[in-house]
Amino acid sequence: MNAQAIEVRDLVKQFGRFTAVDRVSFSVKQGEIFGFLGPNGAGKTTTIRMLCGLLDPTSGTGLVGGFNVATQSEQIKQNIGYMSQKFSLYDDLTVYENISFYQGIYQTPVATRARDKEEIIKRAELFGKEKELTANLAGSVKQHLALGCALVNNPRIIFLDEPTAGVDPMSRRKFWGVIKDLARSGVTTLVSTHYMDEAEYCDRIALISSGRLIACDTPENLKTSFMTDVLLEIECDQVMAGLEALRQLPQIKDVALYGIFLHAVVPDGSVAELLKQELTRKGIKVSRIERIKPSLEDVFVFLVEAQAKK
Repeated sequence: MNAQAIEVRDLVKQFGRFTAVDRVSFSVKQGEIFGFLGPNGAGKTTTIRMLCGLLDPTSGTGLVGGFNVATQSEQIKQNIGYMSQKFSLYDDLTVYENISFYQGIYQTPVATRARDKEEIIKRAELFGKEKELTANLAGSVKQHLALGCALVNNPRIIFLDEPTAGVDPMSRRKFWGVIKDLARSGVTTLVSTHYMDEAEYCDRIALISSGRLIACDTPENLKTSFMTDVLLEIECDQVMAGLEALRQLPQIKDVALYGIFLHAVVPDGSVAELLKQELTRKGIKVSRIERIKPSLEDVFVFLVEAQAKK
């Protein structure tokens, strides 16, 4: 668990004048579930494609399983598993044909292909659907089939790019159960997501914004160590009016809508009564103001705002 499966130092990718990935550095231990958390367009997919040997970096270094991303891309491709956002499946092929295709691409041992097919079918719960066209499968079923195809060569490192996008919450949770099982068997997983809740399943998370890595730690440390200010949750009857009113106050460092509540970042909790008085004065009824533990989303917004002010 102490050896590094992935090592990245000052990785950069530019498309003309646009910098998609800006001096990103991190490492991933063997058997670790490492999350890339950030909005669409943050640079997650570009970074993953470089690490998979699918895109040449502009500068910087990256080692995946000991292979250099700039000079040994073919070796990397043969030793990893990769699941893209679109699941990398062929809709006009059957379930069996998709698996056979990937077994051929990775040149897996012919003697074990039939057995490996059955294992993938079992994991994806596709018994009885082996000859069905992939186009007819539900999104959650395609997801498990795509993961199975990414694992046909029994890789020790897998890259999952937004693997749960567009999949229902129950299927997402089940999918993460499979990822945890893989980690327990020693498989290293780098997974990108923009779902803050599922990032909690990761051992460590890299927060990415505008191509830059702005923080990297365990979910718990991110929530307890990176926000030095106090977070207040405010329940009121006019959230949009309350949002605008709080933005005008000098005591507020940041305020955002969080579901049906407002989350306000303040220097300390002593200003809670003052906030209530100001909102009441503007005709906004306040039901509750209390200090809460930051969520990953709160931390992410706080760090992005802090970066923007630099």
